[in-house]
Amino acid sequence: MAHSTYRESNSKYQQQMDPSKYVRYTQEQVEALERVYAECPKPSSLRRQQLIRDCPILSNIEPKQIKVWFQNRRCREKQRKESCRLQTVNRKLNAMNKLLMEENDRLQKQVSQLVYENGFMRTQLHTVSTTTTDTSCESVVMSGQQQQQQQNPTSHHPLRDDHSPAGLLAIAEETLAEFLGKATGTAVDWVQMIGMKPGPDSIGIVAVSRNCSGVAARACGLVSLEPTKVAEILKDRISWFRDCRSLDVVSAIPAGNGGTIELVYMQIYAPTTLASARDFWTLRYTTSLEDGSLVICERSLASSTGGPTAPPASCFVRTEMLPSGYLIRPCEGGGSIIHIVDHIDFDSCSVPEVLRPLYESSKILAQKMTMAALRHIRQIAQETNGEIQYSGGRQPAVLRSLSQRLCRGFNDAVNGFVDDGWSIMGSDGVEDVTIAINSSPSKFIGSQYNNLSMLSTYGGVLCARASMLLQNVPPALLVRFLREHRSEWADYGVDVYCADSLKASPYAVPCAKTGGFPSSQVILPLAQTVENEESLEVVRLEGHAFSPEDIALSRDMYLLQLCSGIDETTSGATCAQLVFAPIDESFGDDAPLLPSGFRVIPLEPKSDGGPTANRTLDLASALDVGNGGARSSGEADVANQNARSVLTIAFQFTFENHYRDSVVAMARQYVRSIVGSVQRVAMAISPSPLHSSHLVPKSLPGSPEAVTLARWICRSFSVHTGGELLQADSPAGDAVLKQLWHHTDAIMCCSVKMNASAVFTFANQAGLDMLETTLVALQDIMLEKILDEAGRKILLSEFSKIMHQGFAYLPAGVCVSRMGRPVSYDQAIAWKVLNDEDSNHCLAFMFMNWSFV
Repeated sequence: MAHSTYRESNSKYQQQMDPSKYVRYTQEQVEALERVYAECPKPSSLRRQQLIRDCPILSNIEPKQIKVWFQNRRCREKQRKESCRLQTVNRKLNAMNKLLMEENDRLQKQVSQLVYENGFMRTQLHTVSTTTTDTSCESVVMSGQQQQQQQNPTSHHPLRDDHSPAGLLAIAEETLAEFLGKATGTAVDWVQMIGMKPGPDSIGIVAVSRNCSGVAARACGLVSLEPTKVAEILKDRISWFRDCRSLDVVSAIPAGNGGTIELVYMQIYAPTTLASARDFWTLRYTTSLEDGSLVICERSLASSTGGPTAPPASCFVRTEMLPSGYLIRPCEGGGSIIHIVDHIDFDSCSVPEVLRPLYESSKILAQKMTMAALRHIRQIAQETNGEIQYSGGRQPAVLRSLSQRLCRGFNDAVNGFVDDGWSIMGSDGVEDVTIAINSSPSKFIGSQYNNLSMLSTYGGVLCARASMLLQNVPPALLVRFLREHRSEWADYGVDVYCADSLKASPYAVPCAKTGGFPSSQVILPLAQTVENEESLEVVRLEGHAFSPEDIALSRDMYLLQLCSGIDETTSGATCAQLVFAPIDESFGDDAPLLPSGFRVIPLEPKSDGGPTANRTLDLASALDVGNGGARSSGEADVANQNARSVLTIAFQFTFENHYRDSVVAMARQYVRSIVGSVQRVAMAISPSPLHSSHLVPKSLPGSPEAVTLARWICRSFSVHTGGELLQADSPAGDAVLKQLWHHTDAIMCCSVKMNASAVFTFANQAGLDMLETTLVALQDIMLEKILDEAGRKILLSEFSKIMHQGFAYLPAGVCVSRMGRPVSYDQAIAWKVLNDEDSNHCLAFMFMNWSFV
């Protein structure tokens, strides 16, 4: 009896002391805890105790039990989110599986058709070889009729009134049938693009045409938007097709099944100054199928197809759109499955022969039109679902609008349409750079020039543009270098001039000072697309002044920059582009933009794979003929060596009337200098095939001038410091240059001129390695660019000592190579180099025990 009483009391004691024992909560207690959880999913110990005191209904629950409840609640929330994610992935996989099964069926039909055609051809060949040829008049006539019927299976209906609604509906139904044959059938021989692997997170299945008239591309994908919303987005082509200049619905006619027939006129920009813009006159048919799918199909209207025709437009080449469109099918569990087909005949014979590959590439059509549509829809779907978070407090629609305005402004500058107010100026005798002027007051919408008081002095907008062909230059690599190394081609004085156009008192610098003081850039990401194929960013240009007269101009400036196509691993990436416009530090959503930039488009399809994906931006290894960083002849791909691309450059400037001639001269000179910089960079990142087969170490400069300079450097060092720069045996002639060239410390010389920046003129092999450059590119490097702020201050303080005493020792420090890599050194010596007349020739520097940090 006593033992039983002890067990009962011990059980009650354990229940009281074990707060983790399961507690059954009432409905009121759960609601109170849920309210707290909504505000704070993980309350602290003090918060839980405060909760017990504030809620009487929780007074009988221990704090540890409440802690366990919150732990379980967070676990259930995590499981719920994971379950939703897995359900979403499962729906995507089911949809992709359905797409793959349909694609498999289509391929099997294509195989069966090819087997049948192969057997038929074998039979025909056997018949021809075993029978005599019937040359009678009747058989020739009958065979000619049969051949004509086979070649023209769908001839024009002579009794149909193509201008009436019934005739337009007949054309629309024919377009629908042909489009569905391309989207889900075997009307076009599709070949899947390399690297486009289907999956729950991929863009979808992308294919291009093979052996068909014109160029065609097809994409199939899954998005989490309803079909009606998808159709609305796709019909607004100007919002996602960056090359679309205008799209006007001339007339709309209601059709059966709630469908609509529209007559559409569309203009698209030319991608380069070497080609003409294109326009389309099409019939667009929107309808629904029996299974609930939505279809938007489109084709050009011409005399051969029937229907009303439109007169040609000046400055545009009329282009034929073969049956194309969008098939939007509802997906089980929500969302849509989209089939996109673009089929266009650009009439490549109307462009110069060198540019014909630009209009004969299905890959370019797939990237710029087909995949752009699918990516835009996926972007909007993820933004709608809250899967993408943007920084900076700007809405996704605003960021998309800024990107579109940058592209549109750059396209306007490249094309320079007369109806926009552009007119071509006369050249200076050389046709390499074209200057166009737009004096329309509406060109700079949103700026201070809309004020009528400014119209008397406002001259307009000037555009300097040029195009050039590049050989064996990967577009992504070139544009990435231009983005990351702006100081290699840009001029700070020109940037100052462009930034002044946004100020209340513009044109503080009426003519840019060429070769001004250097600047550095900081790239601040603003937004990027789902697959990182395009990024919008703000670039801060930090100016550095080294003289009192430069302090007034040295300030930070900002650019809004759009970069696309620089990721070589992105599926389908062929074109690369870098567009930027000066902005204020706190620019508004409707800030005026005057874009400039670069566009590189390959003229041949990019080779599959290849070594370009792993290429680096280390110009030091590419500028030097025969350096180990270059590709060997065995690795060089013949197709890559013969690959060509077209580069388009366009820079815009505002000007006042009385400064027009000065700005024209500055713009022409600036674009020519950029062309020269790009040519040098292109040669560096794509060495000549002739050089790649002769890999030798860095060549020793053997000119008489180099031998003389080496002698001056060593003699001046000995005169000023009392020591010997080279070995004690005092070599002469070429031996001096050879020992100086192979000296272990970095030795370099820079010019000393009044009112000019110090530019390097010579460096030995160690100096070239430290600066990561070559003798050819060395002359483009200024001394101020490689020294950090502390080094510049020390050099300025010791400069007078160097000029009077002849030399000075500089303490240990850090400098920067041409590629932006920090380099540390233990000590440096600077001395004057005197010529044979004991006049100052240049300054020499020797950096001892240097190494990359």
